[in-house]
Amino acid sequence: MFKETPAFSGFSVGDIPAAKEFYSKTLGLNVSEHNGMLTLHLASGANVLIYPKPDHTPATFTILNFPVADVEKTVDDLIKRGVKFQIYDYPDLKTDAKGIARGNGGPTIAWFKDPAGNILSVLEADGM
Repeated sequence: MFKETPAFSGFSVGDIPAAKEFYSKTLGLNVSEHNGMLTLHLASGANVLIYPKPDHTPATFTILNFPVADVEKTVDDLIKRGVKFQIYDYPDLKTDAKGIARGNGGPTIAWFKDPAGNILSVLEADGM
């Protein structure tokens, strides 16, 4: 039924101007704005809608993942831009002082939040 439909994902934020600043300036993504909503134009060709929600509650899961060649370098670059990384110390998930998880059974990955509190990640991907 939807095999040929160009579906897209979206998430909410409480402050569209803050989201636009963060996604366009801090992360360097191409962002367009129409009808009070933002569209992230990702390198994959996919688009993600960001819509305002006055009673926004941040997602409790990772909403967007950015594969990179070098997580350490990317984390350092984002820290210089004011991004704060999440520190986890759970039995099955531990990060270092920078917020990078290594050797937890998955890829090298680091999580951070957008201004609305939604969780994003950078993860190491071979061939990037």
